[in-house]
Amino acid sequence: MSNKKPEAGRLPYTKVSLILDFLRGSIRYFVISIFSALCVTGLDMLSPQLIRTTVDCILGDNELKAPGLVQNLIGQIGGVEYLRGHLWLIGGLILILALLSVSFRYLFMLFNAKGAEGLVETMRNHLFSHIQRLPFSWHMQNQTGDIIQRCTSDVDMVKNFVSEQLTSVFRIVILITLSLIFMFSMNPRLTLVALASIPVIIAYSAYFHSKIGSQFMKCDENEGILSTIAQENLTGVRVVRAFGREKYEKDRFEKQNNIYTNLWIRLCRFLALFWGAGDLISGLQVMLIVILGSVFCVRGSMTAGEFIAFISYNAMLTWPVRSLGRMIAEMSKAGVSIERIRYIMNSVAEQDKPDAGTPDMCGDIEFQNVSFSYADMPVLTDISFKIPRGTTFGILGGTGSGKSTLMYLLNRLYELPPENGRITVGGVDIADMKGGWVRSHIGMVLQESFLFSRTIAENIGITRRDMSLSDIRWAASIACVDGAICEFTNGYDTVVGERGVTLSGGQKQRTAIARMLTQRTPIMVFDDSLSAVDSETDARIRQALKKNLGGSTVILISHRVTTLMQAENILVLDKGRIAELGSHEELMKKNGIYRRIYDMQMTLPEEVAEHGA
Repeated sequence: MSNKKPEAGRLPYTKVSLILDFLRGSIRYFVISIFSALCVTGLDMLSPQLIRTTVDCILGDNELKAPGLVQNLIGQIGGVEYLRGHLWLIGGLILILALLSVSFRYLFMLFNAKGAEGLVETMRNHLFSHIQRLPFSWHMQNQTGDIIQRCTSDVDMVKNFVSEQLTSVFRIVILITLSLIFMFSMNPRLTLVALASIPVIIAYSAYFHSKIGSQFMKCDENEGILSTIAQENLTGVRVVRAFGREKYEKDRFEKQNNIYTNLWIRLCRFLALFWGAGDLISGLQVMLIVILGSVFCVRGSMTAGEFIAFISYNAMLTWPVRSLGRMIAEMSKAGVSIERIRYIMNSVAEQDKPDAGTPDMCGDIEFQNVSFSYADMPVLTDISFKIPRGTTFGILGGTGSGKSTLMYLLNRLYELPPENGRITVGGVDIADMKGGWVRSHIGMVLQESFLFSRTIAENIGITRRDMSLSDIRWAASIACVDGAICEFTNGYDTVVGERGVTLSGGQKQRTAIARMLTQRTPIMVFDDSLSAVDSETDARIRQALKKNLGGSTVILISHRVTTLMQAENILVLDKGRIAELGSHEELMKKNGIYRRIYDMQMTLPEEVAEHGA
């Protein structure tokens, strides 16, 4: 987990500060729900007193002891004798109190639900927004399934804790306080007996707190692993089917699912023991109160009305005390979820320098003594070369030679440490530019052509909301995909399916190229993005690019020599170092790596040659 400050000028979130930040938009609803809950509590407190007074003073012969205002009101309607003959008035009062209680209970549930859903909305919006701004390297280190699980299950766990537990704190405190006050006023000795169970409940709840928390952490982490396996298989279903890996993937999923299930069963054992112990202690306490209360009534130290009211208040006391124990248990699980969400929110977002600028991006590109490593594994070592503006530059190299990494650094998907060299455009270090500015002026077509589950027109025109169909077709024609799209039944309104599965590999690549061309950027990077098209289409696309976008700087990364041979300069990488640099003619004369690959590809069938390269 990251211990760095998430953003300049802001300390990392603590659990409390994170919850308070999420609550900003919905706290007013929780305040109203808490007020409503307190009203329900107050009304619930009145009912036992009303029953006690009725049994002892109206039905019985005890002297009426009530606040002066209540006694004056009873006197105005005819006194106790009048109430004895009109018991329906007391029944009506109890009904009114019940209706008021129901009304406030409805308000509590309504505003609590509004606050809970508002909290979830805020949490997901904040998480999604922050994840969008996290560096590419962070996404490479964290599995997609685990991120999704943190943004769904963990968010729901926090919501449930806040809406079901924290909002009940005030009501629980009031219930316990008022119940004890009324109980002490009726029989102090019996109240002490009722209080004896509270330290026991708190003690065993504290013991189970750490046990439940550690078990839930394991469950949560393994749910993330399970989500990752499911997500990978759903997105890579064609690969699984193509290689006949259904049984292997099914066994892999079932193995992880068994681990996850067994962890939850173990957690449920703890929870069952926890709640079972609570039920036992609460049952014994109620039984003891009933027995001792009956004895006190027989001896005359308690009236029948007091006994009935005491049992009612004891029931009210037992529920909040048990709720405190449940709150401790739920706090363990919610604490784990908050911590997992906090990891995301405290991860360092991409940040520009305070004085980052937006210079002209039409100048020469220069790599100066660039070195880069993934963790402790060197990928690039002392790379230096220059790409004059408006030229075509080719990059050739074997798998893992660092070709794509060069472009990720140019586009600032990876940040280059200052001590590891410089990358400049027009003489200005890209580290001194705004990241969004750099990416908006460098168009990239990556190795894997990712398309969204939308129409072809939406995929191509995704870079601008106001893009016309003519602009989309212009880009598609340069990418040599316009004809293929028009042959579809729905043309540009054809939905490509998730990740573009309804298109062929070549069509996906050309659609991705068209999408990049709509940006009309001064720098264009094609990262092995013509590998799925035939040589003839490859040549047509390169000719169209040169004809329509001749002023742009074009960087071609490819295993295919025919794709690169028309470039003004070609860089050959070998194990992260520059092996050769020059034009096609110059490299052919050197009889080095480039010449060997050229001879191989011109001699062997293209598929074999590319594999060998």
